Amino acid sequence: MIYLKRVVAIAVAGLLGVSLAAAQEMSVEESYLQESVENMIIREQSQALGRDTKLVALEYINQAIRHGNTSDDVRNALEYLVLEGLTNQTRENGRLINNFPDVRRQAAIYLGEIGTPEAKDTLLKVMLAETEPMVLTEAVKSLAKIGLNDNEETANTIAWVVRRFNTIGPDNLLALASLDAFETLAKKSGGVKDPNTLRSIMLIANGRYIKPVQDRAQQLMFDLRQYSPK
Repeated sequence: MIYLKRVVAIAVAGLLGVSLAAAQEMSVEESYLQESVENMIIREQSQALGRDTKLVALEYINQAIRHGNTSDDVRNALEYLVLEGLTNQTRENGRLINNFPDVRRQAAIYLGEIGTPEAKDTLLKVMLAETEPMVLTEAVKSLAKIGLNDNEETANTIAWVVRRFNTIGPDNLLALASLDAFETLAKKSGGVKDPNTLRSIMLIANGRYIKPVQDRAQQLMFDLRQYSPK
C-alpha cells in the first residue's frame, strides 16, 4: 500500500510539473506504473464531459510529453480531443454541446510535438473536417513540424484547405502558416511535386490577403525555382 501510494504521488506530481527527487530514483517497475497511472488519468479526463475538464487533460498531456511520455495512450487521448465536436459529437436536444475549438487547437499543437506518422494521420483528418481557421492554422504548423509528406498527401491536403478558405473567406494567419508549411515540406523532399501546391501559392499571391502575406507567397514562388530541373 505504501509503495502504491508513493508511485501514485509521483505520477500526480509529475502531471502537475513538480520535480521530486524520488521520481529520479524510481525503478523500472515504478516508472512503468507511473506512466500507467498517468495514462489512465489522461484518458479519463480527456473523455469526460465539459470543456474545463478537457483543458485540464491537456495540461496533463503537456506535462506527460515534457517528461517523455509520448505513448499510444497519450496520442489516442489527443486524437479524441482534436476531433472533439467534429467526429466525436455529443448532442442534447439536437444541439451540439461539445464544440470546443480552443481544445482542438491545443490538441493539434501537442500532436505536432508527438511527431509520429499516426499523429500526422490524425492531423490530416482534422484538416478535412475542421472549419475553424485557428485550429487549422495550428494543424498546418504541426504537419510542417512533423514533416511527413508521403505521396504529397500532406501538401495536397494543405493546398485543399487553402483553396477552400480562399473561396469562403481568406484567413491571413492560415495562409501564412500554409506558405511556411509548403516551404518546409519542399526543403525536406527536394521541391514541390504537387501542382495543387503551386496553384494554392498563386491563389494567396493574387488573392484577398494583406500585402505581407501576398509578398510572402510571391517570394516563395521565386524561391521554389531552385528545385527546378537543371
